[in-house]
Amino acid sequence: MRGRSEHQVGAMARLRNFSLTWAALIILLLSGSLEGCGHISVSAPIVRLGDPITASCIITQKCSHLDPESQILWRLGADLQPGGRQQHLSDGTQESTITLPHLNHTRAFLSCCLNWSNTVQILDQVELHAGYPPAVPRNLSCLMNLTTNSLNCQWEPGPETHLPTNITLKSFKSRANCQTQEDSIQDCVPKDGQSRCSIPRRHLLLYQNMVIWVQAENALGTSMSLQLCLNPMDVVKLEPPMLRTLDPNPEAPPPEPGCLHLCWEPWKPGLFINQKCELRHKPQRGDASWALVGPLPSEAFQYELCGLLPATTYTLQIRCIRWPLPGLWSNWSPNLELRTTERAPTVRLDIWWRQRQLDPRTVQLFWKPVPLEEDSGQIQGYLVSWRPSGQAAAILPLCNTTELSCTFHLPSEAQEVTLEAYNSAGTSLPSPVAFSESRGPALTRLHAMSRDPHSLWVGWELPSPQPQGYVIEWGPGPSSTSNSNKTWRMEQSGSITGFLLKENIRPFQLYEITVTPLYQDAMGPSQHVYAYSQERGPSRAPELRLNHIGKTWAQLEWVPEPPELGKSPLTHYTIFWTNAQNQFFSAILNASSSGFVLHGLKPASLYHVHLMAASKAGAINSTVLNLMTLTPEGSELHILLGLFGLLLLLTCLCGTVWLCCSPKKNPLWPNVPDPAHSSLGSWVPTTMEEK
Repeated sequence: MRGRSEHQVGAMARLRNFSLTWAALIILLLSGSLEGCGHISVSAPIVRLGDPITASCIITQKCSHLDPESQILWRLGADLQPGGRQQHLSDGTQESTITLPHLNHTRAFLSCCLNWSNTVQILDQVELHAGYPPAVPRNLSCLMNLTTNSLNCQWEPGPETHLPTNITLKSFKSRANCQTQEDSIQDCVPKDGQSRCSIPRRHLLLYQNMVIWVQAENALGTSMSLQLCLNPMDVVKLEPPMLRTLDPNPEAPPPEPGCLHLCWEPWKPGLFINQKCELRHKPQRGDASWALVGPLPSEAFQYELCGLLPATTYTLQIRCIRWPLPGLWSNWSPNLELRTTERAPTVRLDIWWRQRQLDPRTVQLFWKPVPLEEDSGQIQGYLVSWRPSGQAAAILPLCNTTELSCTFHLPSEAQEVTLEAYNSAGTSLPSPVAFSESRGPALTRLHAMSRDPHSLWVGWELPSPQPQGYVIEWGPGPSSTSNSNKTWRMEQSGSITGFLLKENIRPFQLYEITVTPLYQDAMGPSQHVYAYSQERGPSRAPELRLNHIGKTWAQLEWVPEPPELGKSPLTHYTIFWTNAQNQFFSAILNASSSGFVLHGLKPASLYHVHLMAASKAGAINSTVLNLMTLTPEGSELHILLGLFGLLLLLTCLCGTVWLCCSPKKNPLWPNVPDPAHSSLGSWVPTTMEEK
């Protein structure tokens, strides 16, 4: 059963292989039937990128099995191209011509095709190339390498051409100013993708001029660089020497502070060439730049470099050049790192001291180092010592510290101590400290004021005699009694009458400033003054209180706030009030005011009142006081009505009197004529006449 299944599988595999073979044979017969039916010709197979190109395709007569009206198609790569013009020639062939307006492919296949057996069949195809002519090579330079014994040249080739381009370094031997050509030198062809080439020593005459240039050539053109005229030995580039430290010599003195002893091993192939060298160095700390030293002695191969910072690590490099004949500088040598030796501190110590009130023999000493030179040496510590009288060799240390202050007990017989700064190389000049008494005159009219939030000006009047200097101390006010928070400064000029303090000044801080005059072997008593570095505005406004109120007025009062330290004095008050209709009113008052009367109010109306206290440093508002003016009372209304009634009665009485006293005719009765002057017979009442 198993053998039968294996036989069936083998039969199916043979059948599949036979089918594939037959299909491949059919495809070959079909494609071979169009072989030689068409031929493409182009105007140029290589053109400038973006230029037009014209191609034609001719179908020969031997392809009689083709339809005479077959349409010839054009395809560039995988894309069909429209625009082909097809015609029948007199010899019975068919021709199709196409013009591609812009060839934007650096490499593409142009195919002539037919629709045959419902498929597009290729009759012929041609490979097209597009690119640019070579640019002119630039910046040609050459140097003679004595290690490889060759002339190495390099250049900038220019942009990509997209075409196969041949680069050649050409040269010939010449004399004088390179105007005449003598022997040609074998061309140097660089490796693919490189823009450098080396001419070996066997093709060179080291002390004879030669002309060198670069030529670039492709199918679209040829370009050449500017010619270079040189003598190979004039462009010799040496290898840098090897820097190293000079081996210590027990018999030789050690290097001075700020100096380094170094030497170098020259490049052996360049020993026969006269050359000069130069050194550069920079400290490793900070962003220092290189400092150049040269020329160095050419025969000793060692050098003492001085003028450096003490106790500092330096990075050093050296390079050389052929000299006095022309040549090229070598590269800088690898780094050499050396450290300079320490030097004793060269500083002046400004010293100030205080005695404790409870224990006058306990002294607190303060000092500040002032460098006397740019490179004053590093300070590792300070030593306070005392030499007993009559004991020249005995020195008793009182304090050894790295801080800028020290507290010690002064021996009862000591009137003077010595302060020194030291490091591993030695000590500074000793600074004597004499504990003088306060016997000089004091300063007068000491005052201080703020200039800005970070500075204070302290001034005084010169005493007589004039001091030799001053010690100015400042620190936080009475709330801080620690001397560690105080800053001090010694002024060596005794003619000044003030100083601007800028160190350790913070805004809105009360400072105590102490100034002590210094005289010859004496000092004056210390004077103190307090000042704020910046004053604040008022912290709160007085609270408004209503004293009396009427229907159209209100009397207000307040208690002014007492003056506060650090607060700017008040300059004025402003009182604001607003009615229910949001109408706004205000009045400005003097800072000495403690009350105000609001006039022009409306009866039975609500008002909102607040007070603003202002100074040069700012302003602040009080809380709002709400008040209601009074309404008219009932008795007052009765009085008003009574007054109105009385006025009305008086008016009526006056009218009555006037009517009674004035002779007026009564319109209610007829006018009776005077009998003495009229006739009764002729008199007829008015009513009878109307009837």
